[in-house]
Amino acid sequence: MPSRFFDLALAAASGVLLALSFPKVGHPSLAWIALAPLVVAVAGPSPPASRRDRSLRRAMLLGLLAGVVYFTGTLYWITRVMAVYGGLQSWVAALVNAALIAYLSLFPAIFAVVTRRLVLAYGPHALAAAPVVWVATELGRTHIFTGFPWVLLGYSQTTVLPVAQFASLFGVYGVSMLVAAVSTALAMVLGSPKGLRSGGPKGLGRVAPIVVVLIAVAAIAAWGARRAAAGEWTRAGDPIRVGLIQGNIDQADKQNPLHANAIFQGYIRMTRDALQKGAAFIIWPESSTPFLFEDDADASNQIRALARQARVPILVGSDQVERDGANFKYYNSAFLVAADGTSGRAYRKMHLVPFGEYVPLKRLLFFAEPLVEAVSDFSAGQDAVLLPVGSHLVSTAICYEVVYPDLVRQFVAGGSELLTTITNDAWFGPTSAPYQHFDQASMRAIEEGRYLVRSANTGVSGIVDPYGRVLERTDIFQSAVLVGEARFLRTSTFYARHGDILAHASVAATALLLALAQARRVRPL
Repeated sequence: MPSRFFDLALAAASGVLLALSFPKVGHPSLAWIALAPLVVAVAGPSPPASRRDRSLRRAMLLGLLAGVVYFTGTLYWITRVMAVYGGLQSWVAALVNAALIAYLSLFPAIFAVVTRRLVLAYGPHALAAAPVVWVATELGRTHIFTGFPWVLLGYSQTTVLPVAQFASLFGVYGVSMLVAAVSTALAMVLGSPKGLRSGGPKGLGRVAPIVVVLIAVAAIAAWGARRAAAGEWTRAGDPIRVGLIQGNIDQADKQNPLHANAIFQGYIRMTRDALQKGAAFIIWPESSTPFLFEDDADASNQIRALARQARVPILVGSDQVERDGANFKYYNSAFLVAADGTSGRAYRKMHLVPFGEYVPLKRLLFFAEPLVEAVSDFSAGQDAVLLPVGSHLVSTAICYEVVYPDLVRQFVAGGSELLTTITNDAWFGPTSAPYQHFDQASMRAIEEGRYLVRSANTGVSGIVDPYGRVLERTDIFQSAVLVGEARFLRTSTFYARHGDILAHASVAATALLLALAQARRVRPL
């Protein structure tokens, strides 16, 4: 019984460390040891054959506990969003958030069960596969049921630039694997008195895993530091001064028609300020216009006139309606007004926010009817549209779809020379979410070898170079006009060319190991 409670405490400790690996109160150093307690608890001693199924159920419980703590600590802010803006009572909002957290916690639970299964089949050395299993579950979390890849483990290292450069090779999943490998090696060294130490090597051999992993991390960090220091892509391509408009409009004011004109004129005034500071490309945030861009000719013509007078393109976030007789489809869109004032192309958001732009499982969530009524029923765009800025092509990711690595990679594969992202983070309030969101967006710059510029209604807005260095950034909940230099690039990283091959290989390797483990169970080797 004491051992059972100790294992539960270890699993909870992993959840706490994972949550504290991310901003704004956390620190990236904690991520390197975050999984170690859970792995130690999951490894444990091998039970008699008759109790192995019970051992797997115990591992699932430990993984669930770690996941619940992990995601409660990083996604607590969703309750506030649904209560304040979704019209839900606080307890109902907490219940809906709890359902999301419970679902996401299934992935650490799967990690724990698979890791336990491999240890039972192959012995303590099978823990070496734990980082591979972890990455496989993160890829699953990214894609299953449209995915929710928030706070993947690798994002904890976005600001640790020498390590984060590894993403230029294998994406955020490669960084996740690297970080998980340190925790796993530490767990293999520490083990438990009746578990790993009894079955593992003695003396120097027992510390070999952590020594090997730390040497690999040091080598990667040294390479990453040299790569970032060289910064050759910061001198390549054509430069452009970008003006980012942070209106700092409260969400309640955005939805109040009495404030519409003041909001719009404020954006016009801030745009003129950016032009005076030399901006050659202006970017407004997501849903920045308090009107439908295509439907309000008077207001949209003011934007066109401004672009034409300054000979500067302006990217504007606005909703879009597609009408087919009595049927309507709504899209969260970004419109490019060309430098001559004409309409450029429009991009429609492809990854919609669950519980923000649509409500999944509406019938199941009958108790959240006010949320269903409050949430706009948007349709998803189908094409990774690129926008022409002069002789160059740029892409824009709207709001949280920037946390999908493969989507941004589609833009670059199609020819995007500059990554832009527009968002309305007013929903988040003064929580950790805006900081988490900015870091996750910044990882895309490293992966793709592109400058990334971000315009956020309430912050954080900023400019990030191809190595993840934040060149300019604003604080949250302040009006700001940020003007700085970015560059159009046509270079290519290994990740941009090959995508998530490491993550997909992890899924294949995990499936193969499980299949072989099952064969061992049927016919012991």
